[in-house]
Parts: sequence; structure tokens; C-alpha cells
Amino acid sequence: MSIYGYVRVSSTDQNEERQVIALQEAAVSEKNIFMDKQSGKDFDRPNYKKLIRKLKAGDLLYVLGIDRLGRNYEEIQRQWCVLTKEIGIDICVLDMPLLDTRNGKDLMGTFIADLVLQILSFVAQSECENIKKRQAQGIAAAKAKGIKFGRPEKQVPDDFGKIVKAWEQKKLSFAEVLKRCNMSEATFYRRLREYRFLQDNKKA
Repeated sequence: MSIYGYVRVSSTDQNEERQVIALQEAAVSEKNIFMDKQSGKDFDRPNYKKLIRKLKAGDLLYVLGIDRLGRNYEEIQRQWCVLTKEIGIDICVLDMPLLDTRNGKDLMGTFIADLVLQILSFVAQSECENIKKRQAQGIAAAKAKGIKFGRPEKQVPDDFGKIVKAWEQKKLSFAEVLKRCNMSEATFYRRLREYRFLQDNKKA
């Protein structure tokens, strides 16, 4: 029997240390810990796939929490079935002792584990959806206050009109125009359209 551990964090700036320490305390060697820094919305993760290829019947897999395995209710259920029934390994969820397939191999034990799994995987997906909802609400509230997202808009120089006129009269090369405006070609043309639109409105 080989003992493995799986660690997942949602992004590269999240700290995986707590999960790694918990797995090492459960006697999982460092070389047998597989980690993905990726969303839990599905199981299309490179190191999870490597882990699946390594596992064989009788092995033991540790995860700290069911949400570390994934956050999609149906996907968690399906992967649990693949791991425990198709491959034939045992899984131990450290944060939830009832989810340890080594215990209660009888009908009642299996029923309890399946029930706990369904509840926890549902909670994991619900929390994921709540996080997205809170993020959307936060962004909407920020926009309502005038907070802008993304890169700040490139400001045109004070003498933009003179630069454009000199360019139109072929007194400036396009390269010199971009240099003076400190803009990319795409940004210059966008600001030029805005400038001409404002000029036309003034004339109207």
C-alpha cells in the first residue's frame, strides 16, 4: 500500500502550508504529495491527473478537507466513486473523520460515509457559489461608487489637438506622434476617435 496526499489552493497567492503540514503529520512523504494551484470548479488539473495515474487498488489518499478535492457537487461525487470503487483506494478526509473509507466497511458505515460526502460536497459547491455572488455584489457596489476596474485609462497630453493637427499636416511622423502621446497605436486611434467625436459635437 502506498500513501498519497493531495493539496489544492485556488490561486498562486494562497498559502498551501497548512494542508502540507497536515498531510505530513499523517505520515505522507513529501514526494507523494501532489498539489494544484487551481480552481476547484472541475478536476481538469495537471497534478490531480498525475496522482490518478499513480494510484492503484489498496492505496490510501489523504486530503485535508472535501473542498480541497473540489467544489463541484456532481464532480466530487463522481470522482469519489472513481477513486474508491473503480480504482479501489481508501480516502481519508482529515477535517472530517466520518469520511474515512477504512472505517465502517459494512453497509451502515458505507451509508453514513456516503451521506456525509453528499452533505459536504453540497456545502463546498454552495460556498463556491456564495463566494462568486459576494464578489459580483462587491464589484457592483464599487462600480456604483465610481470605482473603476482594470488598467487606468491613458490620458491624452494637453496639446493632443496640436499633435493631431501636425500629424494630419504631415509635419510629424506617426512614430513621433506615438512617442509624444506615450501611447500604443491602438490607444492612439481610440483616443483620436474620441477627440474627433468631441470636436464634431462642438461644431454642431
